[in-house]
Amino acid sequence: MAQPIPLNLPTRDPRAELQSRLQNAPLDHAEALLAAYDVLQGLHDRRVFDILKGALGSTDKVIEIVVDAAKTPGAIHGIRNIVVLARILGTIDPELVEGFARSLPEAIALTKAYKARPPGTWGILKQFANKDFRRGLVLINSLLEAFGRNLPPGEPKDKNQRASSG
Repeated sequence: MAQPIPLNLPTRDPRAELQSRLQNAPLDHAEALLAAYDVLQGLHDRRVFDILKGALGSTDKVIEIVVDAAKTPGAIHGIRNIVVLARILGTIDPELVEGFARSLPEAIALTKAYKARPPGTWGILKQFANKDFRRGLVLINSLLEAFGRNLPPGEPKDKNQRASSG
C-alpha cells in the first residue's frame, strides 16, 4: 500500500509577517510617507491638531453650543427652507435647469451691452416681437401667477397697507 507523503509546512507567525511588512514600509512607500509627513507638518503649523484636541476635550460643551444654535427659530426656518428647496429642485426637469444655467451668462452679457445706454421705450416694445422673449415672459408670468395663488392668506397688520393693497 502507498505511504502518504508527509507535508510539513512551517508554522505561520502573523506577528513576524506584520513586523517584516512594517520594517519594509518606509522603503516601499518612502515618497508617500514623506508627503504624509509634509501634510502633518502643515496641519501642525496651522495649529489644527491643537484645535482638534481642544474640541475632543470639550465635546459636551461643543454639542451643547451646536444644539442651542440649532434650537433657534432662524436655524429651524433655515433647515426647513433647505428641505423645501431640495424637494423643489427634485421636481424640476434637469434640462430646464441646464437651459437656465446656459442662458444666464448670455443674459448677463446682453445686459452689459445696455449698461452704457439703456434701451428706450421703442427698444423695449421691439422685444415683444421676439418669440424667445415672449416664451420667457410666459414662464415668468406663470411663475408669478402660481406664486400669488400659493401665498398664505393673511390680513395686513397696518391700516395703511390694507388701503394701498386694495
